[in-house]
Amino acid sequence: MLHGYQRLMDILYLFAMWLAGIALLLMVGVIPVGIFARYVMNSSLSWPEPVAILCMVTFTFVGAAVAYRAGSHIMVAMVTDRLPPALKKFCALLADLMMLAISLFIFWYSLLLCSELWQQPVAEFPMLTAGQTYLPLPLGSALTVLFILEQIIAGPQAHRPVVRLGNSDA
Repeated sequence: MLHGYQRLMDILYLFAMWLAGIALLLMVGVIPVGIFARYVMNSSLSWPEPVAILCMVTFTFVGAAVAYRAGSHIMVAMVTDRLPPALKKFCALLADLMMLAISLFIFWYSLLLCSELWQQPVAEFPMLTAGQTYLPLPLGSALTVLFILEQIIAGPQAHRPVVRLGNSDA
């Protein structure tokens, strides 16, 4: 059963990595379009800024889940590196449980936010509602919750080949 869960997490991890990467590339491509239209063509476009914000929210929340699973997130380990192995393991579990609580909090309240704003139109995108534009928040936090549970059950995943994909020392 654990192998099946890890395989599912591998698939979700690759999906999330691609989604975050595409969102980042799209944002990097859209911002210059807005600048060019405003300052060269002297005609401001209404859509580049909201698209860039949507992309930024997507790669931030989804990318955070990817970084958590890969163990490449920012952490200060000065104290825990000097602890005996048993205390080090306890501190890692405590950190995972705190991350789980925070991620569940973000998931729940971002779902409430999406449902509250689901009918509110977005002027720049008539085909999207404000609630739909906030969907990366619950998506990213749900992925983070799944990756945290995997880490609590099976340990860190940073050593696995699918997670090492693209690292220079892989």
